Parts: sequence; structure tokens; C-alpha cells
Amino acid sequence: MKKFLLALSVLMLAVGVNAQHIGTEYRLKKVIEVPGRQGIAADKDYFYVSDTRGLYKYDKNWNLVAKRVQTAEDPLFPNPKLANHFGDIDVYDGKIYTGNEKFEFGRGYNIAISVYDANTLEWIEDIPWCAESGQVEVSGLAVDRDKNMIWMSDWVDSRYVYCYSLETKQYYTKMQCRPMPYWTQGIFIADGKMLFAADDGESTYHIADNLYIADIAQVPYTGLVDGQEPEKENPWSVKLDKNGKPVIRKGKIAGGAMAGRLETFREMLDFRRAGEIEGLCIDPCTDDLLVLNNRGTQIILGMSQGPFTKEGYTKEIHEVYVYEKIK
Repeated sequence: MKKFLLALSVLMLAVGVNAQHIGTEYRLKKVIEVPGRQGIAADKDYFYVSDTRGLYKYDKNWNLVAKRVQTAEDPLFPNPKLANHFGDIDVYDGKIYTGNEKFEFGRGYNIAISVYDANTLEWIEDIPWCAESGQVEVSGLAVDRDKNMIWMSDWVDSRYVYCYSLETKQYYTKMQCRPMPYWTQGIFIADGKMLFAADDGESTYHIADNLYIADIAQVPYTGLVDGQEPEKENPWSVKLDKNGKPVIRKGKIAGGAMAGRLETFREMLDFRRAGEIEGLCIDPCTDDLLVLNNRGTQIILGMSQGPFTKEGYTKEIHEVYVYEKIK
């Protein structure tokens, strides 16, 4: 009987570390300062942190065990001329999935899902971005482990999040966020639901950022279709011809979208200072909620403009807030 109970406990532990579950109430457990300002991910053995141009790997006691930072001698990005920015990340099946792009003052270019080996931090491949989807920036991504899909968020235009199949590596659909959490920074998926970290507070006025949640249990395929749509001059306006009429583009366009209904999940009032919220994840071993936040600097169009010197800051501080699930 003792051997049976021991085997059963080991089996339950193995099952527990293969799934993350979202709670309804959390309590702040600890705060860890890290060198990266973008994303956080966790598997059963390690934590992973992304910086704008770096990846960091920690053991479960927050000891740094490996890192890679973009340099001329060690190009972290496969093509540094085309990309200069990681967003939030996720880790799944031994691979780190990153949102990669060239980011300049509120606009993303050359978007891709860049995949890295979680053991070595070496680049494996890029999953190409589908420009016809309408996405104009990638602030973060999350793997849907149940459906074998990956989603990307858009900080510039947070009306939609975008879904790709990990099996085919092709664009699958997009979800309209209603109401829209502007300046979405990170996402995470568990229990058929998507968590959003939105930089919708105001660091200058000490107004807190927020987390939101939406049900994504049903994800119908829409893909691309032949059609036409107004051509955009930039993410916020259409291109006009000499007569002042919209220029119409013909070709492949998004075939549709699903509706996502967002609810407030948590107001981040316990950050040490309101700043720029970034990535989030759930630890598969403990179900702790981990949220990365930056504080201490003025942010304009997603780029730091220097510290709040009147408050005593001399640099930006990056911290992972670890929340214990209460229920």
C-alpha cells in the first residue's frame, strides 16, 4: 500500500507540473529584481526572462544559470539588421517562443515568432508573420498548449490578438478584444482562457496598470481569403489618393475574426511604483502568477526617456512580482 501511495503521489506531481491553472485570488509573495525588461516564462525546472536584446535563464531559486545578449560577436538575432527587440515570451516543449521585431517609437517592423532552444538559448527557426492579418507590432506571445497554437499581441493596436497554428506554422485567425485593453504588453494562456497585461495606467501620475482575462475555449479557423480592403498609411489612418478617397488594396486579407469578451482580472496596485507592466506567466510547479514590471523611468511611445530623478531614480528597475494563488 505504501508503494502504491508513493507511486500515486509521484504521478500526481508529474501531472501537476505539466499544466498551469488560473486562480481567482492572489497574494503577493515576493519581488525579484532581474536584468530584463520584457518578458517572463516558466517551465518545471527554470524561469526565463527576456530583455529587449537578451535572454536570461534562472533555476527555481532565482540563480542565473545562463544568458545570451545581442553583440556583434554573438548575434542573438538571426538577422540583427532586421530585428532589435524581444517582447514577452513563452516556453513550451523545450523551446522558447519570442515575439521578435524591429521596434522604433511606437511601431514594429519585420515581425516574426523567433524560436530558441530552452537548454542552450540558441536560435532554432523563425515562424513568419502574416502582414495580411493586420498586425503592426508584436509585444508578446503565448502558447495554447491544449490546441497547439500560438498567439501574438499588438501594443500599437491592441484591438486584436493574432493566432497561428504551431502544426502548420500558418496564420489561423484573430480575436477582437472587447472592450479593448490599450497598450497590451504580454499574454498567457491556461484553462482555455487568455490573460492580458495592459500598460493602460500612467506612470507619471502613479496610476496602476491592469490584468484582463478572456475566454478562448472556441477558436474557429478564418485564415486568409481573396478580397479587398482600404490600404493603411499608418496603423491609425488609411491612405488617400489625390481625390481624397481611400486607396483600395486587392489581394489576400484576413478572412474574419472571433469576438473576445474581456473582464478585469486584477488591478496591479501592489507594484512598488506604477510603471510599465510587461510579460506574465504561471509557474507550472506552484501555480504562482509571475508578472514583470518596470519602474523609475518616463516612457514615451514605448521607449524610455530617462529616470524620474526627482523621486531619486537613476535608472529603470525591472522586477518580477510573484503572486501566490489563494483560490
